[in-house]
Amino acid sequence: MKNTMKAAILVEHNMPLVIDDVELPAKLQYGQVLVKTYSSSICGSQLGEIDGVKGPDPYMPHLLGHEGTGIVVDCGDGVTTVKDGDRVVMHWRKGTGIQSQAPIYHSNRFGTINAGWVTTFNEFAVVSENRLTTIPDDFDSEIGALMGCAVTTGLGVINNNAKMKMGESIVVWGAGGVGLNIVQGAALVSAYPIIAIDLFDKKLDLARDMGATHTINAKKTRPEDEISQILGKDGADVVVDNTGDTEIIHRAYELTKQRGRTILVGVPGKGNEAKIFTLPLHFGKELTGSHGGEAQPDIDIPNYIKLINAGILRLKGSITARYSLAQINEAIDDMRSGRIAGRAMLNINDTD
Repeated sequence: MKNTMKAAILVEHNMPLVIDDVELPAKLQYGQVLVKTYSSSICGSQLGEIDGVKGPDPYMPHLLGHEGTGIVVDCGDGVTTVKDGDRVVMHWRKGTGIQSQAPIYHSNRFGTINAGWVTTFNEFAVVSENRLTTIPDDFDSEIGALMGCAVTTGLGVINNNAKMKMGESIVVWGAGGVGLNIVQGAALVSAYPIIAIDLFDKKLDLARDMGATHTINAKKTRPEDEISQILGKDGADVVVDNTGDTEIIHRAYELTKQRGRTILVGVPGKGNEAKIFTLPLHFGKELTGSHGGEAQPDIDIPNYIKLINAGILRLKGSITARYSLAQINEAIDDMRSGRIAGRAMLNINDTD
């Protein structure tokens, strides 16, 4: 078992991650799996962790990342769903297998380094068995990484939260990594129209490639005015907010039909409260929060692989920037600035 690795560590809120040598645990515990990381994408949730949007973080310093691919190097006692040499997706939603203890690492510089049941901004990761799903040996590592969160969340919003039917209308506020997959999922179930809203034209161009029938740049126009031209005054059957902005949550709710569904994917910062008029909830309007699209990775990922292999689900084009682990802070800055149209991908180790 390897003794040390390079990892990106969250040491302080609103500061760059620190790349440092980290010691791996001497022995895997029950239900733990050691994975050599190949690729990891960066989710907006990690930006929220860095910014401390949920309040003070009692676990710092700690590792980050929750969507990636790799190869199993070693397994602790009790592990039965994966074995040495298996290619795997690392995901934050629970799948099958044991939920192990979270690992604890060590750094000479920072002392104890905490981690959750899965982390991916590191050369190796000790991962709980139930955060791993096997994939074919020849499956694209970058696309596999997207299925750790962006794809399973986006398609899960359509399948499980919205339960969309053919011909229903949808507005997707925020066309980032998850939003693009919500758009693609809506197109796959023949929703119409599919309206994507963002602040950056290149993200909206990519949303059109993924199936959006209409796009709105919210910096250039008032979305409500354009949506009323497209849908009329009744609003949309489904409105999804990916931003976590409380003003946008209110606007999304107002844009939803009387018996439509407002689905919240983005999470506001702690202390920020959204205000809505609740009466419509008594007459059929629905407002719900999505927890990763309520995805079941061990079921959903094999199904999505079938769609990818059949050419039905298109994901490679949603990766628009690639970085090494050493460039992770550059990647984060590019995400914040909107310079990245789609998903940022870290290629951490070469595939075997």
